[in-house]
Amino acid sequence: MDLADRIEAFRQTLDEWLRGLYHGMISHPSYEKIEKEAEDAEDAFLLACFPDAFGIPSPVSYYTAELLPFLEDEFESWERRLWDRGTLLERKGQQYHF
Repeated sequence: MDLADRIEAFRQTLDEWLRGLYHGMISHPSYEKIEKEAEDAEDAFLLACFPDAFGIPSPVSYYTAELLPFLEDEFESWERRLWDRGTLLERKGQQYHF
């Protein structure tokens, strides 16, 4: 096996490995599930901090108002996402193909 054949074999192995890495990190269906779970965790955190946005009284709203300057970028998109979303049962049912 000469040098050109060894380089070609290495390039093929590297190409196969990189395709598997891309598939596992980006194009695999579990990536979408992980993204939805992270979004759900963020939604739960923001709902616990700002329940007044949805008419739920909260005794700690005075203290969580201090977080608004830090979360202002996410707050508007979060509020819109929660108003547009169906029920939580519907969202979780999509994971199990109900």
